[in-house]
Amino acid sequence: MIETRVRVLRQADGVSFVEATEHNGCGACASQESCGISGLGRFFSRRHQPVPLACGDLRPGQEVTVAVAEADLLKVGLWAYLLPVTLAVTAAAAAAGLGDAGAAAGAGLGLAAGLLLARRFAGTPKISITSGEQP
Repeated sequence: MIETRVRVLRQADGVSFVEATEHNGCGACASQESCGISGLGRFFSRRHQPVPLACGDLRPGQEVTVAVAEADLLKVGLWAYLLPVTLAVTAAAAAAGLGDAGAAAGAGLGLAAGLLLARRFAGTPKISITSGEQP
């Protein structure tokens, strides 16, 4: 599981808006830049706007731990990156007989189809939330 601590900023219609409270990952070693554990914390820390989480029982000021399974992130990553690129290359190769413009158009259509399919089938990673201390 990849985990990070977040603080709830506000609650609206069953959606909690959160921001990261840890900005440097676990801080346990010198390899923080390449560490997968600190990746979720870096994602939250780069966001300028609060991240929405669909959970209705959190209160503003509450700190919680958000965790995502590595397998879920890998699955979503494969759908989001590998499928569009594979379809773009395949469509470009199929349209190569039409010349450079045909190959470029095929690549564009393959990429668009891959992105649409990825959006439809990838889903959202399952997030588990563990309650922390109250304000």
